[in-house]
Order: sequence, then C-alpha cells, then structure tokens
Amino acid sequence: MSQVTFKGTPVNVAGTLPSVGEKAPAFSLTASDLSDKGLDAFAGKKKVLNIFPSLDTGTCAKSVREFNRRAGEHGDAVVLGISMDLPFAQARFAEAEGIDNIAMLSAFRHPEFLDDYGLRIADGPLAGLAARTVVVLDADNTVRHVELVDEIADQPDYEAALGAL
Repeated sequence: MSQVTFKGTPVNVAGTLPSVGEKAPAFSLTASDLSDKGLDAFAGKKKVLNIFPSLDTGTCAKSVREFNRRAGEHGDAVVLGISMDLPFAQARFAEAEGIDNIAMLSAFRHPEFLDDYGLRIADGPLAGLAARTVVVLDADNTVRHVELVDEIADQPDYEAALGAL
C-alpha cells in the first residue's frame, strides 16, 4: 500500500504499482464507443498511461489537455487517458476540449484495472477512484517510467514521463 495526499490530507492507495523493467499487466478498458480495448489495441506503439481520478476536476482536465498538446511531438507513441469517468463523459470532454491526440478509456466496467496497477484510492473522499499516476510503456509493454503523484491535486512530471519515451 502506498500513501499520497489529497489537499494535504493523507490517503492510502491500495496495491502495488508496476515496477520499471517489468511487463505491464494486461488490461481491458472501455472506449467512448463502448467497445473494450486493451494493450493489444496499441501494439507496437510506446504508451503513456495518464491515469487520473476524474475529468470533473481542474487538475485532471489540465493533465489531459497538456498531454494532448505534447503528444504530437512523439509520433511513435500514444497517450491513453484513463479514469473511472463514464465513456460518455470522456467523449463529451474530448469533443468540447478538442482532445484528438489521446485515446480516452474508462475503467468503469473494469475496476480490476485499478487493482492490477495498484492505484485504487482506498480511503478519503475519492475512495474507489484512481490515484493520479503516469505509467510509460515501451512498444513491448515493458514499464519504463512510473509516477504516483504525491499530491492528487498536483500535476504529474510531464518532462520525466515524456522523456521516458
């Protein structure tokens, strides 16, 4: 179990994050068209998993906008925006914000993703949602970078994540 803070208050994060150098756990998540997508849908590409609690927070929305802006700089990579938000909400956000460089995926039907990646917030007001985490995978799904953001209300380290590509 890890611990982060939410607006300064400690919260526990259940499970164990993947480690650099190991293969990423396979997953299935829900796309905006309600189809299931897993890592195999992005085979041969480097991947940035931008995982966050909800698009309904300013910090999460900002991280999606920022990764969307920077994603074009890495043509051999794909950014996956992952949260427990419903696919309909993710699609509305993406359309309204012009998000076209990120594949939005929902864990709402696949909460095991949070457990498999060790990022389920276990207590506090955001219990059950994903802790703000960035995981970078190479084209073979080997973990190259992991950041569990210490303060949920803070942005991730974009330079470190994109540098790991």
